[in-house]
Amino acid sequence: MHRIPTSPPHILPLSIEDKDRPLWSVMIPVYNCANYLAETLNSVLSQAMPEKDMQIEVVDDASTDTDVEALVKHIGNSRVKYFRQPENVGSLRNFETCINRAKGKLIHILHGDDKVRTGYYSAISQLFRDYPEAGAAFCRHNCINETGQQVYSQPSEMKQPGILNNWLPKIAERQRTQYVAITIRREVFEKLGGFYGITYGEDWEMWARIAKHYPIAYTPAMLADYRKHSSSISENKYRTGQHIKDIAQAIELIQSHLPQSQRKTILQKSKRYYAHHCMKIANQLWRKLHDQQVVDTQVKQVLYLHKEPWLYWKITQVYIKIFLHTLWRKVLQ
Repeated sequence: MHRIPTSPPHILPLSIEDKDRPLWSVMIPVYNCANYLAETLNSVLSQAMPEKDMQIEVVDDASTDTDVEALVKHIGNSRVKYFRQPENVGSLRNFETCINRAKGKLIHILHGDDKVRTGYYSAISQLFRDYPEAGAAFCRHNCINETGQQVYSQPSEMKQPGILNNWLPKIAERQRTQYVAITIRREVFEKLGGFYGITYGEDWEMWARIAKHYPIAYTPAMLADYRKHSSSISENKYRTGQHIKDIAQAIELIQSHLPQSQRKTILQKSKRYYAHHCMKIANQLWRKLHDQQVVDTQVKQVLYLHKEPWLYWKITQVYIKIFLHTLWRKVLQ
């Protein structure tokens, strides 16, 4: 079995009757994120939803950083279940396991380094009650760092809770939410399959795929915290430029979800947005690492994605910083 599925993995429908199922499945995929897992678990447990209404399960992709099972038992007692992969299967196969093991009608894939705020589950439950036609529902989220400090806040998509209008072209243009903020009906995964193709941007493709087939509900309430840290999949891909290759592939995959009349325009908007976004990341990497080879890799991949004068000016600015830094080091020697 390939670590990265080449097509959406099949999700098996459940045989148990609705009356025997919880409303919620909070599935927590983990791999070497023990420093944050207690916060993640406590953020769910503090909302005190009974076991008959919410399944909570940690799905461990053969972590090596600590005894995850012992940590789960210590924090969650018998309330949080634990499952360990027999070997490391990779993030996408671990998500597939999460979805197939989920018994609830609503699935929240909550990564073991993210956390939800008080009121998340009640607010999302209300959205699904108010809009039963919705295939997914999400809220605003904060981005936080290793220590929990706020890095940025996601802008609101609209001022009041409701169904998002004209959502497919908006989500197809660029990523607008994160796993921590969004909940999916299990039946949607059963119909459309799971995550596939790439390990950076696979969620963006999934959100667009769902938006093609279902209305999406939304609340502007800030109820989720998405964590960025140095050992995450994203950070590791930034250093090699692989994130840009994955973004380019995600953009192409998303094209198939769009009406033919919208594809060219959204393709151009996506490539432009992510070229500039990735140059912002290149700047951040230079400030953090002072490694020109890392910047060179970013720039090369960015120019495969998109070219325009403003982008070349941003690239020039980065190399001016590198030149001045190198010159200053020579002066100090």
